Amino acid sequence: MTALAATDVRRGRLYSRPMSAEPDKPAEARSDAALMAAFAAGEMAAFDALYARHRGALYAYLARLLPSSAGNVDDLFQEVWVRVTRERARYKPEAAFRTWLFTIARNLAIDLIRRHQPLLASELQHNDDAGDPLEAIADDARPTPGEAIDGARMNQRLHDALASLPAVQREAILLREYGEHSLEDIARITGVNAETAKSRLRYALGKLRSLLMPYKEPQS
Repeated sequence: MTALAATDVRRGRLYSRPMSAEPDKPAEARSDAALMAAFAAGEMAAFDALYARHRGALYAYLARLLPSSAGNVDDLFQEVWVRVTRERARYKPEAAFRTWLFTIARNLAIDLIRRHQPLLASELQHNDDAGDPLEAIADDARPTPGEAIDGARMNQRLHDALASLPAVQREAILLREYGEHSLEDIARITGVNAETAKSRLRYALGKLRSLLMPYKEPQS
């Protein structure tokens, strides 16, 4: 992946001497914004650090968002990073890099899904507004890994439960749990208001709990 991105950068004739933000820090210790500034200046180590920092969450999100019939998740994952490379000069530090990255990923995923499952793509792009106002979601309202996963069997049950959710609710869960995004970031990435994002997440969490509850071992 890094080699692919490096090739793309070289094809773009980016040979200038890197002038990194936070130059006294190793790449792994710099902020995302500083790494993007360094990458735009030609420092490939900055890209490597960004890739290492965000690849796991991004891949998990795409793997669960993309239906198997819509294409290869590895190809889509690679295309996201190629797009990051090509768009590096357009990144504005006012937006969190993680939010920008997942927005790129979501747009590419929807384009791919539209070619194979147009109805699903339409559902993901449907900006439904919440009907009734909902109270804020407390941190303890989210299932912890221990509550949601109990070995390999619970992993499969969780996967099946996620697959049963409406697409927009499943995506909200994926962005929150795998991408670790705030409600505000989920709203920005999916193009809805914060109340709608909150509604989707709340209903998704409620359905997941109801689906997984029968499999939880009773406490003694």
